[in-house]
Amino acid sequence: MKNSKAIKHFISIMLQGLFWLLPIVAIMIIISWLYGKIDLLVEKAFRIIGFTPESHVFLWETLAIFTFLMILYLLGWLVKTRLANVFEYIFCKIPGYNTIKGLVGIFNSSKKGQNQVLVVAIKGFAKEGYNIGLMYSQKESIIKDHYTVTLSMSPIPNGGFMFEVHKDKILVIENASFDDNLQYLLSMGVKSFSDIIDTEPKNLDELVKLSDWLEINKGLKND
Repeated sequence: MKNSKAIKHFISIMLQGLFWLLPIVAIMIIISWLYGKIDLLVEKAFRIIGFTPESHVFLWETLAIFTFLMILYLLGWLVKTRLANVFEYIFCKIPGYNTIKGLVGIFNSSKKGQNQVLVVAIKGFAKEGYNIGLMYSQKESIIKDHYTVTLSMSPIPNGGFMFEVHKDKILVIENASFDDNLQYLLSMGVKSFSDIIDTEPKNLDELVKLSDWLEINKGLKND
């Protein structure tokens, strides 16, 4: 019986690690594939204009990297246009695309609108004190005036807890990002959150209530 529980526990933790790693691996594979295609394209261009790539390796690699960065820049610009919605509509028809997109999106702390990642503080597990967590979306929960807050584990944030919290009980740490929260979790509290975001400790009344933040940023729903 003990062995069975140990095996189930091992498999459960292993799967959590797998799904935490999946978005990172997916990004690395995509970047590697894209750079490989660009590198091959630049090599062919060198041969067409009469250069031998093997004789100009530094120039060849420099041009490939520059071209790669410019393509990423153009893609980043494209994301902000309506044309991106057309491509996304097409790719959404591919099975699994939305799942991978959602997983990768967790690591993108620069998201805007209703998918912006907020670092927040809510009442903690103890009678007193607060926990620092994340809001991956500002969409209202199934419970009116409640929003979903995720509290991750430390030091390996591949698991955690989700809470539906009333908006007036959620405090937004405005100058903090997803990456700051990840660094805080990995440090197991050795690093103070105020040190991580390079700011002085704040009183609770200095933090913005989510209800006020939503009112100030109500235009996000139209982004």
